[in-house]
Amino acid sequence: MRNQRLLVVGGAGFVGSNLVRHALALECRSVIVVDNLLSSERENLPSDPRITLDEGSIADERVLGRLKDEFDYIFHLATFHGNQNSIADPLADHEHNLITTLRLYEHIKSFRTVKKVVYSASGCTLAPHTFDKPEPVGEDGPIPIELDSPYQISKLVGELYSVYYWNQHKVPTVRARFQNVYGPGEILGAGQWRGTAATVWRNVTPTFIYRALRRLPLLLENEGRASRDFIHVDDIVRGLLLCATDGTPGDVYNLASGVETSIRDLATMVNRMTKNPLSIEYLPRRAWDHAGKRVGSTEKSLRQLGFKASVSLEQGLEETIRWTHEHLPVIERCIQKHAGWIAA
Repeated sequence: MRNQRLLVVGGAGFVGSNLVRHALALECRSVIVVDNLLSSERENLPSDPRITLDEGSIADERVLGRLKDEFDYIFHLATFHGNQNSIADPLADHEHNLITTLRLYEHIKSFRTVKKVVYSASGCTLAPHTFDKPEPVGEDGPIPIELDSPYQISKLVGELYSVYYWNQHKVPTVRARFQNVYGPGEILGAGQWRGTAATVWRNVTPTFIYRALRRLPLLLENEGRASRDFIHVDDIVRGLLLCATDGTPGDVYNLASGVETSIRDLATMVNRMTKNPLSIEYLPRRAWDHAGKRVGSTEKSLRQLGFKASVSLEQGLEETIRWTHEHLPVIERCIQKHAGWIAA
């Protein structure tokens, strides 16, 4: 990334801000961040003269009009976070997950400077609904019709548009299919209220860590029987950069650890590592969620990109627990922004 010019859409978010920091460390020339701060905070971004924040939606014509054909790489990470909020407000999900993608691609379809456009896709879209032993989900499996949320639908359609704009207009899109990302920099309650308590309790790992540090029981739906492929944000950032430099336009790559971990095992690890004296409380299964157990295949990304996750879950949790403890005042300030809605 040395001396390269980057556009990072959603660059103030959890993954985006980590990507920006890494690109700066690799001596990129400049980073334009477009972010409407719907699910992020301005302070996520470091203070660096190479960063320019354009606060607004990439779907805004005025924002798009300021973007010229001068970028070496574009990373499209903006999203309406996440499944439960999209179920509560499908129109908002459509606006922030899909219209954003379509407007961005329409604007850049005539660009000739850009070498690669990396689209953040969702690893849950192709995973079969099962509570049996899951097979690692590859990139090229069949596309399911029955999905659990508008979020999954819009992320999948974003992939279809990515392929279309490569085939039709030669926009050099590469799809990076995320598994469950965790790590330093994910702030519970970041951004604006988005319709449900998932605005605050947005992902399982930061929620478990926060509750454990505050000596609260960890809440498990369906006895924690579901499993996920947890991947550290540093590995995701490395994978995104490899997709940009080495990915084949029109293609898709899993960014996965290849390790299946049950939610119950995750809770046990977090309680042990934080010395949380309270244990676990059980809740019913979420009626909308049929995902069950899943894990991503790592074969294609290793073979074609040389990508392999390097941060173990134990190591990553230790780092994330330490970061969360150090940033509790910021996290609690963001949580408190939504206290009235949560109580209601």
